[in-house]
Amino acid sequence: MKVLVVLAFVAIAAAWPNLGFQADAADVSDAQKQHDINFLLHKIYGEIRDPNLKGKADSFDPEADLSHYSDNGEAVHKLIRDLKDHRLLEQNHWFSLFNPRQRHEALMLFDVLIRCKDWDTFVSNAAYFRQRMNEGEFVYALYVAVIHSPLAEHVVLPPLYEVTPHLFTNSEVIEAAYRAKQTQTPGKFQSSFTGTKKNPEQRVAYFGEDIGMNTHHVTWHMEFPFWWQDEYSHHLDRKGENFFWVHHQLTVRFDAERLSNYLDPVGELHWGKPIVQGFAPHTTYKYGGQFPSRPDNVDFEDVDGVARIRDLLIVESRIRDAIAHGYIVDKQGNRIDIMNERGIDILGDIIESSMYSPNVQYYGALHNTAHIVLGRQADPHGKYALPPGVLEHFETATRDPSFFRLHKYMDNIFKEHKDSLPPYSKEELTFTGVNVENLSVDGELETFFEDYEYSLINAVDDTEEIADVEISTYVPRLNHKDFAYNIEVTNNNGKEVLTTVRIFAWPHRDNNGIEYTFDEGRWNAIELDKFWVKLSPGSNHIVRKSSESAVTVPDVPSFDTLFKKAEAALGGGDAGLTEFESATGIPNRFLLPKGNEQGLEFDLVVAVTDGEADAAVEGLHDNTDFIHYGSHGKYPDNRPHGYPLDRKVPDDRVFEDLPNFKHIQVKVFNHGEHIHHH
Repeated sequence: MKVLVVLAFVAIAAAWPNLGFQADAADVSDAQKQHDINFLLHKIYGEIRDPNLKGKADSFDPEADLSHYSDNGEAVHKLIRDLKDHRLLEQNHWFSLFNPRQRHEALMLFDVLIRCKDWDTFVSNAAYFRQRMNEGEFVYALYVAVIHSPLAEHVVLPPLYEVTPHLFTNSEVIEAAYRAKQTQTPGKFQSSFTGTKKNPEQRVAYFGEDIGMNTHHVTWHMEFPFWWQDEYSHHLDRKGENFFWVHHQLTVRFDAERLSNYLDPVGELHWGKPIVQGFAPHTTYKYGGQFPSRPDNVDFEDVDGVARIRDLLIVESRIRDAIAHGYIVDKQGNRIDIMNERGIDILGDIIESSMYSPNVQYYGALHNTAHIVLGRQADPHGKYALPPGVLEHFETATRDPSFFRLHKYMDNIFKEHKDSLPPYSKEELTFTGVNVENLSVDGELETFFEDYEYSLINAVDDTEEIADVEISTYVPRLNHKDFAYNIEVTNNNGKEVLTTVRIFAWPHRDNNGIEYTFDEGRWNAIELDKFWVKLSPGSNHIVRKSSESAVTVPDVPSFDTLFKKAEAALGGGDAGLTEFESATGIPNRFLLPKGNEQGLEFDLVVAVTDGEADAAVEGLHDNTDFIHYGSHGKYPDNRPHGYPLDRKVPDDRVFEDLPNFKHIQVKVFNHGEHIHHH
């Protein structure tokens, strides 16, 4: 899809050189684009450090030549008018996407960038508005534009925790960084997780506070924004279902981490009951003071200007009503059937809600409103003029334990729908002639912690005159030793067949040591991998490495690495950054839950299904990385997320007797190993 767009630009540019189009693909190298984005996002609170971009920022006139915009400059006129009328949020002020006016401003800039027809116009606008708009609005707009614009297809975005470290780093460490800069002394500071051992939630802070988990969450919401409208550029396939699935996976993974640490799974949030867990974020806005804290056992209160608790209950009951009826009602009053595999997609659009919701007046925006209401419980009536809470930023939301309680509540609404669908029959699940003979794991499943370092250079104030000093922090992060799955499959069809291999695991027992039934287990299944394989006739031995998992991504390269690679590539080399182009999956280091000393028991299952029937696009076996198709084009797997475990299983013999399915028990160990920073 993207390729076509770029080619179309080139063709037009070749045919009508006088239109002022640039044959972008030919003229501007990917290395140059990477260089530009690196400098546009570096030191966002100071001056642009690249003389060429700084020149554009000072002298560019966004309204001078409107032929460079696909909307003839409509978006740019709108933004410039607000800029000239001093309507825009000032610099050195916090930004929250959940603040309607601030979101509107960020999206006005996104709209300008997504309409740019060539790279020069794109970066000139970015540089120009970086100097004139709020920094948070600028960063958000530029990130989303780079993700969605065909011009920036091969650009790797720097890690947000190095662009805006305040949102990812504890205040104590930020203070140490400021002191280091003032005294011009380089420093590496140890970060620890929020809270003390007196708080049992502390045991799983390594999950909710992980910089990579936070990056995954914020990036996913940039790939699939709730405010997206197709006229920006393209349709986001299965956006509602993806919303369900990515948050479902966060929820079941968090529960597995809790069981690894002898904690019960998360209970769901109730609007009528107190919020049991308080939260002290230990994070500070660069501008705007500390993130608000919330004491234990707070009763929900209406939030002035946002929502009354009663309204949330009404919206929830309308959604549950639709699930019980098996249809939703659109704006025109027509029924849309949801008793099928696509129902979950519509339900996701409604619950979030996104612009794709067929009836936002009636079904509201349960998820987005709940985030704000929960985030504001420290100051529901605006008495204390506190800045937004951690739940009002996707970067920081998973730090608050109540995030997972909120999502357990949403998840249970989705489960109600999924459980209302008819279970799969043995006939539907059987893949004739394909038998999984054996499933095993190579290597012990073992996790450990290791220190991970990232730069804080962008946390501190900055002027051209004062030299940078090396300032960084290191934080313990979960990782796992390499392992591989061995799958023995026989194909008795007498010919080559295309198959989808789907691997899941779920905890074998609850926190009291009681075994989960198959039906309870399968809803808690963690998706470990999904890939396509062509089976030859006869026996096939499939080895799949943990590092190849299609649901995960590697750690994002640091600013430092991106600078070095872009500069090297400008000299004519290859930047070698292809594997980092998408940051949508969860970090590979979190593929396995932590486990524990005794070895936490998991059920490991593999389902080998009919690849021809599953495929939504051609040539699948050549592309294993399909989960990161992200928001571009069609999602390659026709089956619902979580298939074949996504529907209720009243009789587990259906699966136990299934030849193309294998189910074993494994243990995940953690021996308390922590690899320290030297």
